[in-house]
Amino acid sequence: MTEQEWLECADPQKMLEFLQGQASDRKLRLFAVACGRRVWPLLDSQWSRHAIEVAERYVEGHARREELQHACLETDGRMLPNGDNDLRCLTGFAVSDDPPDPFGAYRRAAALVAQRRRRRGRGMWGEKAARQEYAVQCGLLRDIFGNPFRPITIDAAWLTSTVVSLAQAIYNERAFDRLPILADALEDAGCDNADILNHCRQPGEHIRGCWCVDLLLGKQ
Repeated sequence: MTEQEWLECADPQKMLEFLQGQASDRKLRLFAVACGRRVWPLLDSQWSRHAIEVAERYVEGHARREELQHACLETDGRMLPNGDNDLRCLTGFAVSDDPPDPFGAYRRAAALVAQRRRRRGRGMWGEKAARQEYAVQCGLLRDIFGNPFRPITIDAAWLTSTVVSLAQAIYNERAFDRLPILADALEDAGCDNADILNHCRQPGEHIRGCWCVDLLLGKQ
């Protein structure tokens, strides 16, 4: 995959295949969690949302492996009466106590979106919805992994108390609307890296695991 292909790709599978061997389990699990949060309104059972939340807390070190294993076993044991087992599989991919399966997570999330469209009588629009979901998921991958062709090194001088506290609050509270404020604070600290500043100021969806916030907080 070339840099241009990475920046324009609308197929999550190609991006994930490219990332094999260079992406951490943490990042991949956060992508699986993000796929679940993308279809949060469709996760209409308490256990499925709980499983996603356990997976996310586990990534942060706030849930024990036993909790993750329990959530995984509970997910595997659920067979939904309406036959909508895409939901069961999606949560399973996120909470697996083995390495997470981002391939399965993104496919199931897109399948849920398409399935819901079909149930509303939109027929062929279900496949269009799945393709649109794939495109959004590619954006999530770029938000988490940035541009692998342009690795960035943080200058320690940029890590002022203001920058670090802002980045931590954005991460903890999912307050990604504050990213432009973070960009201003970085500029005040002497940051002139266009990739960092533009990422903080660009519109679009940002999620926990955002490469820029992770970089400032020293997360892998």
